[in-house]
Amino acid sequence: MDLTHFKDGRPHMVDVTEKSATFRTATAEAYVELTEEALAALEKGGVGKGDPLTVAQLAGIMGAKKTSELIPLCHPLPLTGVEVGVELEREAKRVRIEATVRTKAETGVEMEALTACAVAALTVYDMLKAASKGLVISRVQLLHKAGGKSGEWRRSEAP
Repeated sequence: MDLTHFKDGRPHMVDVTEKSATFRTATAEAYVELTEEALAALEKGGVGKGDPLTVAQLAGIMGAKKTSELIPLCHPLPLTGVEVGVELEREAKRVRIEATVRTKAETGVEMEALTACAVAALTVYDMLKAASKGLVISRVQLLHKAGGKSGEWRRSEAP
């Protein structure tokens, strides 16, 4: 294992002490590919645990807030806004999840946006797994980030 990027040969958080707190935002997305059985269950409102899309939206928000507890070297950040949209794309037989996270801090919120999407997607799976185990979580990816030293970045490929 190459330890040259570790401080004293050990993992460490990046020191952001000298960085200025600036406005930062990030948007990510994820998809849950549905089987016919899962699609039918979703259209009926789930399989007994409630509305999968509403619960996934809440789970995504909670996931963003817990990112530093899940990803070992992420800084805990004061999130100033988290929006998670969860929608059924019926013709494509999938659920699309999009999360936007905002903060005014010394480091970015890309991981929080990605975590929100991943947790929301896992929640959709959990709530529909009784209908079908064949669901696929795919394309968990960053779409846009702004703020900080590296400035703005936007994914150029279409989904």
